[in-house]
Amino acid sequence: MSLMIQYWLLKTEPTVFSMDDLMNAPMATTTWDGIRNYQARNYLLQMRINDYALIYHSKKKPQHVAGVAKIVKEAEIDPTQLIKNHPFYDKRATIKNPIWYQVKVQGIKKAKEMVTLDQLKRTEELSELVLLRNHRLSVQPLKEFEFFFILNLMGITI
Repeated sequence: MSLMIQYWLLKTEPTVFSMDDLMNAPMATTTWDGIRNYQARNYLLQMRINDYALIYHSKKKPQHVAGVAKIVKEAEIDPTQLIKNHPFYDKRATIKNPIWYQVKVQGIKKAKEMVTLDQLKRTEELSELVLLRNHRLSVQPLKEFEFFFILNLMGITI
């Protein structure tokens, strides 16, 4: 098990769940569930307690980084895959053979300055961001440099 902190970007539609929703949750903590992409799921399985994540608002004009969170519980079975009539139900999943996982995140700080997708695209230092190559992936790794560079653009420190 690695003791190195990892960095992530978690995308969310703010009309479904926003950075404000996270900060207003009890203890600013919630599960990050409903991930239904195998690559994103595999990234969830790699997350460790004390990793950091940027919360990114997608499908909002303008799309932007909204804040920073911390992983406070490692991957566990996402129970929504087992609930019939739930939007995230997956008939292939069983308790003994789950497919999907969730982590628990805690909101740390909201961005002081909005960092938009256009700004990220124009910033040469961030030209290798996964977000700029695979904009559909809802869970993405970040390099340590990218994380702290974007944190600086947001006007916050941790």
